[in-house]
Amino acid sequence: MAARPVVSVFGLNGSKLEATIALPSVFTAPIRPDLVQFVHKNMAKNRRQPYAAKQQAGEETSAESWGTGRAVARIPRVSGSGTHRAGQAAFGNMTRGGRMFAPNKVWRKWHVRTNSNQKRYATASAVAATGVPALVSGRGHRIAEIEEVPLVVSAEVESLSKTKEAIALLKAVKAFDDVAKVSSSRSIRAGRGKMRNRRHRQRRGPLVVYAQDSGITHAFRNLPGVELVNVTRLNLLQLAPGGHLGRFVIWTQPAFEALNAVFGSQTEASEQKKGYTLPIPVISNPDVTRLIASNEIQAVVRPAGAPFTKRPFVQKKNPLRNSQVLVRLNPYAQVLRRAEILGQNKRTTKKSHKKSASKKFLDILKAD
Repeated sequence: MAARPVVSVFGLNGSKLEATIALPSVFTAPIRPDLVQFVHKNMAKNRRQPYAAKQQAGEETSAESWGTGRAVARIPRVSGSGTHRAGQAAFGNMTRGGRMFAPNKVWRKWHVRTNSNQKRYATASAVAATGVPALVSGRGHRIAEIEEVPLVVSAEVESLSKTKEAIALLKAVKAFDDVAKVSSSRSIRAGRGKMRNRRHRQRRGPLVVYAQDSGITHAFRNLPGVELVNVTRLNLLQLAPGGHLGRFVIWTQPAFEALNAVFGSQTEASEQKKGYTLPIPVISNPDVTRLIASNEIQAVVRPAGAPFTKRPFVQKKNPLRNSQVLVRLNPYAQVLRRAEILGQNKRTTKKSHKKSASKKFLDILKAD
């Protein structure tokens, strides 16, 4: 969660204005990736278009089983004769030209209902994640040169109506790199989708949140990857595309100030959502490493023990394979082993040298 007390406001030229805004309470909401992914998966199903196989597909032929006794399978077969098709199996899902197994129906349950409180919790978590630079950068957005996150621009931005004015604003606040990233990532889709009005795919750029449309939608609508949404219509599919937290959001000053009225706080109810208050975090500081290293916890914990502890039992070792254990059980085994080694050495050193004939014998042999 973001922990900054105030947020700066940037003008059309990219300079900081004197006015600052207190950080809305929604940025202190717990960040729940598990809940965001669950709600996103359910909400993404609600835009599906029903599809089904033709009801008569695979069964538009006159086929009837031959029954038993003809040494062939009992699958229905096409009637008639004189053609290759006659006698071929039909209808079954294992046959050529037959229907599929369990054909898709248009009355399948395509849409999934999600609890309102879960959707609100997930939206609040996604808004809180937009204020964490690590999550925004980790999602792939180019925010290295941006001065502050969340990025708030003045109310004059809502009256822009020209695309060149929107580009000048993005360059002034050093957010145009994220738009250029989208342009360079545009590529042709792999697969059949390119024939079904989904020819190109590209990355997501910044999300511009406004309070009143005085021309801002006309200014930003032609920029690749840039999306716009009213602050009262924040959508999880835009705040966390793909269920991944950390969308780069550019807020206008009126929209940023309206967040407390839209979501409320942990103690005050929302003005837009009747009786809704923000969820309270289970722990105020989620940094577990910092908590464990704090002086308060270290003062009451036991000192760290030895890195290696002695086994509470004696490990069983085989005396036939471990010589030390064998000597401990039978001290005389060492003497026997030494005698065995000495005996082997004697046998190897013992040599059978053939004595050469003596000189006297050779003289007698050569004598006449």
